[in-house]
Amino acid sequence: MSNEYVQGTLELTRAFDGWWLPQRPLCCDDDYSQLVRRSRIDALRCKHIEANPAAQVNMLVVDVDSSEGRLMSLWGHRDMPPNFIAENPANGHCHAGWVLTEPVCRTDMARLKPLKLLHAVTEGLRRSVDGDEGYSGLLMKNPLSDAWDSDLCREDTYDLPDLVAALEAHGDMPPKSWTRTKRAREVGVGRNCTLFDEARTLAYREVRRLPDRTPASSDLLREYVRRTCHEINASFPDPLPVREVNDTAKSIHKWITTRSRMWRDGAVANAATFVAIQSARGRKGGKASGEARQNAFEEKFAQYAQEVLGQ
Repeated sequence: MSNEYVQGTLELTRAFDGWWLPQRPLCCDDDYSQLVRRSRIDALRCKHIEANPAAQVNMLVVDVDSSEGRLMSLWGHRDMPPNFIAENPANGHCHAGWVLTEPVCRTDMARLKPLKLLHAVTEGLRRSVDGDEGYSGLLMKNPLSDAWDSDLCREDTYDLPDLVAALEAHGDMPPKSWTRTKRAREVGVGRNCTLFDEARTLAYREVRRLPDRTPASSDLLREYVRRTCHEINASFPDPLPVREVNDTAKSIHKWITTRSRMWRDGAVANAATFVAIQSARGRKGGKASGEARQNAFEEKFAQYAQEVLGQ
C-alpha cells in the first residue's frame, strides 16, 4: 500500500467526517431490508449510509448508473467538480457528492424558497452527469467503506449561489416549468417542497373552519396537519421517513399558531378579511369581464360598419 494511497484515504476521511452531518443515520450493507438506524461510528462500517439528517441538507448526491460513472462525474466540471466520488469497482457505477458550506433547512416554513432552489440545483447536477432520475437521495455509498473506490476531488465546499451560476453557465439548470412535473414533485427534495406546499394550503383552509383560537383548537389543528402530512407522504412512490414528516407537520403548525395573521387576528376578524378579499376579487373579475365584453362588442361593430361602408 503506497504512501500516496494512505495519504489520500486520510484526507478523504478527515474531510468527509467534517462534512457529514447525521448523528444516528440509517445504514445497511447489501440487503436494503436490513436498513436500521445506528450510531455514527457503527454506520460508517456499513456500505450504504444516510446522506443527510432529517432537518438539513448539505450533501447533494447524484447516482451515475454507467460503467464510466467516474469519468461522467468529472468530465466538463472543472469549475464545479464533485467533492467526492464513491465508485463500485465491479461495474463503474458511482455516487458523486457536492457539499454545501451552509446546510439548507427542510423543516422551516419561512425558508421554503431556498429549499426549492436546492431541489432545482440537485436536478441540475443530475442533468450535468446524466444521473439516475429515480434516485431519491436518501442513501448513498459510504465513501469511507472499503467496498468502494473513493476519491476526494475537492476539499472546498460550495455556496448554493455558486453552484447555480456554474450550472446556468453549463446550461444544466432546469427551467421553472420543470417544478410542475410529476417526477420533480415526487423524487428527492421535491417531496419536501410538495409536502410543504400542499399541507400548508390545506391547513390554512382548516384554520378558517375552526370556531376560535383556543388551545383546544390548536390541538385540533395540530392533529389535522399531522394526519394530512402523512396522507400526502403516502402518495409518494418513495415516501419520506416518518420522523421527517412529523417534523414538517410540527413546523407548519408552529408557524400558523405563532406567526400567521390568520391565527393572531382571531376567527371573526379572519372570516371578515376572507369575505372582503373574495368580494374584491369578485368585483375585479366582474369589471374585467364587463370590459372584455365591451371590447368584443366594439370590435364586432367596427367590423360590421366596415363591411357596410365597403358595399
